[in-house]
Amino acid sequence: MKKTVKWKVLSLLLVTVIAGYYLFPTISGRSSLPSLLPPLLPRAERLNLGLDLQGGMHLVLEVVTEKAVENTVDRLIAELRRETEKEKIAVEQMTREGLDRIRIRLQTKEDLDGLRRILKSYSNLQQSGGADPAELSLSLTSGEMKRIQESALRQSLETIRNRVDQFGVAEPHIVQEGDRRIIVQLPGIKEPQRAINLIGKTAILEFKLVVEDANIAEAVAGKIPEGDELLYIRRTDEQEKTSKVPLVVQKRAILTGDLLTSAQVQIESQTNAPVVSIAFDQEGTRLFGEATAANVGRRLAIVLDDTIYSAPVVREKIPGGKAQISGSFTMEEARDLAIVLRAGALPAPVNIISNLTVGPSLGQDSIEKGVWAAILGGVLVIAFMAVYYRLSGVIANFALLLNLIWLVGALASLRATLTLPGIAGIILGIGMAVDSNVLILERIREELRLGKGVRSAIDGGYDKAFLTIIDAHVTTLITAFALFLFGTGPVKGFAVTLSLGVIFNLVTALTGTRVVYDWMTQRWNLKTLSI
Repeated sequence: MKKTVKWKVLSLLLVTVIAGYYLFPTISGRSSLPSLLPPLLPRAERLNLGLDLQGGMHLVLEVVTEKAVENTVDRLIAELRRETEKEKIAVEQMTREGLDRIRIRLQTKEDLDGLRRILKSYSNLQQSGGADPAELSLSLTSGEMKRIQESALRQSLETIRNRVDQFGVAEPHIVQEGDRRIIVQLPGIKEPQRAINLIGKTAILEFKLVVEDANIAEAVAGKIPEGDELLYIRRTDEQEKTSKVPLVVQKRAILTGDLLTSAQVQIESQTNAPVVSIAFDQEGTRLFGEATAANVGRRLAIVLDDTIYSAPVVREKIPGGKAQISGSFTMEEARDLAIVLRAGALPAPVNIISNLTVGPSLGQDSIEKGVWAAILGGVLVIAFMAVYYRLSGVIANFALLLNLIWLVGALASLRATLTLPGIAGIILGIGMAVDSNVLILERIREELRLGKGVRSAIDGGYDKAFLTIIDAHVTTLITAFALFLFGTGPVKGFAVTLSLGVIFNLVTALTGTRVVYDWMTQRWNLKTLSI
């Protein structure tokens, strides 16, 4: 019996020491502690504070999924052009009409059979005849439309998450809301505008040939030949004033940024200015080499989100699959550009529906009020238990303290984010811990009034309170599980802290205090109990 009590005491001490290992950086402000058991324990970290406690940004983004459909149709048109050229089918016109329709006009109706043979491999397109016998109209199936829009939302969510992770925000909250919206919460962000630019940039990188003999004046006036488009290149003069110079380029890109493997910031040796060096994968390297070999002497525009950053002349074939993007960047702009290129392009543009910035003063005020509320409530509870239940109340207070240490230590070890609802969950858990201890102490009092000895009264009190405490805690856990399953954001935080508090309370109330009573009754042959 004595050995059993000894091992229980040692187990409680061990768990408390581990919890304190994670708790100490939280209350001391130190970011980490050296581990005494490096193979077993990760390094201790500070507890992360949520948006409502330390300030930050709350963004509601809407993905323009219709643009993803348009982009898909444009890619299908480019593929069909290549296929028809390969099969030597004379196409007079192939254009996109509206959101998802492709209108194809052939030079002769005899080519229609050849085109239909090509279309057999495109199960995502449905056909319909046109007014002219040599004309065919195609459109995406409804299932394909839905798949593209859902895929665009999922890919946008993942791309934004990758960008934010590389930006270096601790514990961001990025979730989907509805069919086309994304919620982004960035606690503790110091540069909100830079974060908005980073998140919202579509980052579609394209390499397009410059049309050297184009009439720029006519293009600016709106007279642009079919297959070409008017874009602008950024130029910075000696006084560091930025201007835009018009250039006509081919609409069809010879290479896109989805074949990139890396994007790094470097310092250009001649100008000492930051540039972004990019490298392609094996397929991109092959295409880049073929494109540069076929266009020696021509200018190749590097286009990002319809803005030309540079348009160097191709002097010779570039076989290594590497290039540089220059554009009078600051170091910060170059870093952000490298981040969005590494994370990948958004499949569709995103619009900022709501932009709420929470100031740090509000967060600090919330922290102070929450801390004072917890301190005041804790002091009142501890005082009541000590006065009303005497020594047994002090033992119950020990269980409350143990519960709090374990709970905050667990949150720190899980690197959870603490929010105001989370603090509410902690306080509610403490309230349930008090209730459990009161229930046990009242049952022990009843046993003592029946004339039982101290040892028998303690055993009887715990046995009679056991099922009631288990029932109350299990029903609370079921409720917390439902909140976690169906809730979002702060509601989940409340569910997590409440669940941990309930679990630890079961251990501290039913085991922690009983270990103290077992130790006392073994060490001293108690005839009375201060309760």
